[in-house]
Amino acid sequence: MDRGLLLQYLIIAVAVLVSAWVVLKKQFPGTVRKLRGALALALLKPGRAAWLQALGRRIAPPASGGGGACGGCDSCGPTPPKQH
Repeated sequence: MDRGLLLQYLIIAVAVLVSAWVVLKKQFPGTVRKLRGALALALLKPGRAAWLQALGRRIAPPASGGGGACGGCDSCGPTPPKQH
């Protein structure tokens, strides 16, 4: 396989993965948070290499502030009516 063609395939694959990630974050934020948490827990197990544990800490979702009933993104609350 030609190197240029391989490079082209790799660039397209990265673009597709980034696009899929953006759509997942926008449409399914709860699922993305659960996936990040599960992956982080797997990487943070004792006995793992230090670089894997550091990666797990970076991947871990931020702690939720306990806002509201769902503890989510705080964007589902009531919005004030627009004044015209």
